[in-house]
Amino acid sequence: MFALTPGQPVQIAEGVWRLLALNPGMMSGPGTNTYLLEGTSGLIVLDPGPEDPRHIANIEAAAQQIGLPVRQILVTHTHRDHSPAALALHEQTGAPRLGPCVVNDNLQDQHWQPDHLLKDGDSIQLGALGELTVISTPGHVSNHLCFLLHRHGMLFSGDHLINGSTVVIAPPSGSMGAYIRSLNKLLDHDVHVIAPGHGDLIHQPQQAIEQTISHRLKREHKVRSALSERPNSSASDLVAIVYDDTPAFLHPIAEFSLLAHLIKLNEDGDATVNGGRYTLSS
Repeated sequence: MFALTPGQPVQIAEGVWRLLALNPGMMSGPGTNTYLLEGTSGLIVLDPGPEDPRHIANIEAAAQQIGLPVRQILVTHTHRDHSPAALALHEQTGAPRLGPCVVNDNLQDQHWQPDHLLKDGDSIQLGALGELTVISTPGHVSNHLCFLLHRHGMLFSGDHLINGSTVVIAPPSGSMGAYIRSLNKLLDHDVHVIAPGHGDLIHQPQQAIEQTISHRLKREHKVRSALSERPNSSASDLVAIVYDDTPAFLHPIAEFSLLAHLIKLNEDGDATVNGGRYTLSS
């Protein structure tokens, strides 16, 4: 375990540092994790975080402390707690921005402009640290990427997997079907540890992935049961039933993931939808 100390770089592996942003909250947990990786001629900043001048200054101070300049900026996805600092960091350092395209769902960083689009299977060479491989993992959002550092078997998971909680799947850019497929996809990779977008390292990655899949499928079973008792229901009709193990003040957030489950049932041919109301297929 490594200290989650805001604003201070913490070395979590050879050539890898974590820098916690100053944005703790209900959705961000302790805050967004920015990672600094030693590349061929300087640092790669992975998920530069929110548009917060304090955090941007902390990234620059960490680079000076490590003794390497910022050379590249990588982004797992474009939610507003992960990518907005890329613009100021790019303007201050000239470092190119690498990552996905922007999704237009009013939840994204609309200032994100990648200098180079990344796709599944792309590789980034890090010199002594070896190769960083891009893994496309849609689900939390359709443009989500993970990065696997082979030397350490370290998966930088963004919001695909986080420590201490499940992630919200918010349609239309979020997809429960895609999320479960992406989780299964990760089981095919040699991952030894997960460096998440929020929270501390996850040291039993396969178990964490399998438990997340199991949790989502159990929730789907609850959705089926609720629909069998209350056909022709919307997500808001069912949230108190399906998420009866979740505090009521979190139900408006849980409703996003519930809708994602309902859409998945429809996509799988297990439910029909009419005007936003779902019924199990006969």
